[in-house]
Amino acid sequence: MIYFANALIKFTRLGMISRNILDNFNKKFDVVSVFIEHDGEILLLHRQDHKPQGNTWAMPAGKVDNGEDLIDALSREVEEEIGLKTDLREYKYIEGYYVRHSGYDLIYHTYHMKVPEKPKLNLNLNEHKDFVWIKPKEALNLNLIEDEDMCIKWFYNIG
Repeated sequence: MIYFANALIKFTRLGMISRNILDNFNKKFDVVSVFIEHDGEILLLHRQDHKPQGNTWAMPAGKVDNGEDLIDALSREVEEEIGLKTDLREYKYIEGYYVRHSGYDLIYHTYHMKVPEKPKLNLNLNEHKDFVWIKPKEALNLNLIEDEDMCIKWFYNIG
């Protein structure tokens, strides 16, 4: 792992993530994700072993379908993954990160939503095997999906 320009770009074993557009960037698709936060803790989901990058922890997230708005995709993914129906106005757009993995480029859009109480979750067991509410800094000790550490560090300004 190599960091450049005050961690604006991070090179990893699978590729790189950047806050700035990468050279020759050719977006194949968009992914949406959300920090669902309650009382200083964020919700992370534990991916099933059979999923790509299985047995890792990540925010609720997923691919945007062709012709789908980002916010609609996020709402759909949150409902599919944890059974939570939300008001679209609750989501606050944070930032889109440019990601390059071997063979494709994507934009990883991050959102934030604070909830007044921990919602009852109906976890999609085909995709995830567990969930945790955890402080962002403590989340960095988990086996996170590729690049999730940088998203957490950038959003929560963790050195």
